[in-house]
Amino acid sequence: MVDYMLTVFSKEGESLLNESFAAQNDDEAKTIGQKRLDEEGYTEHTHRCVAPNARLVLFHR
Repeated sequence: MVDYMLTVFSKEGESLLNESFAAQNDDEAKTIGQKRLDEEGYTEHTHRCVAPNARLVLFHR
């Protein structure tokens, strides 16, 4: 398991969500990240999920 970082921003650039979670791989991280976005109602906000090596796993602008 490795730690991924999920961050959501408002239109003004304010951080609305900034949390880490563990996943087995990028596919699982993408699924977990999308689920969290759905739960919080942030699917249409600017967001990113980043792998430990700084690779983007999930991104929406």
